Amino acid sequence: MKEIKAYIKPNKLEKVVEGLKENGFESVTLLECEGTGTYKREDSLPSLKFHFADSKMIKLELVCQDEEAESAIEIICKNASTPYPADGIIYISNIKDVYRIKTCKSIKKIDF
Repeated sequence: MKEIKAYIKPNKLEKVVEGLKENGFESVTLLECEGTGTYKREDSLPSLKFHFADSKMIKLELVCQDEEAESAIEIICKNASTPYPADGIIYISNIKDVYRIKTCKSIKKIDF
């Protein structure tokens, strides 16, 4: 299994999630976050919480089977891309195991 963490621009969130859902990726976790990034846009606004951050982002997380990961990555890239720099980044991690909290049993295939 793979864990995909994608940091995307907030204005692309709806398009990305719709694209994932249309292709069978129903369960995602979303978090608002802020970062520093290397690219500084002229219209960047300083963070109210972190004086050194100026880039609002959404962190999207999903877990899928190994063979589904490339498809999910392509969907995210296609729907989160803009003509401008600093669209975001995607991290992929291997998942060793998954446990359901209710049963405390390992599950080999994710079926949300």
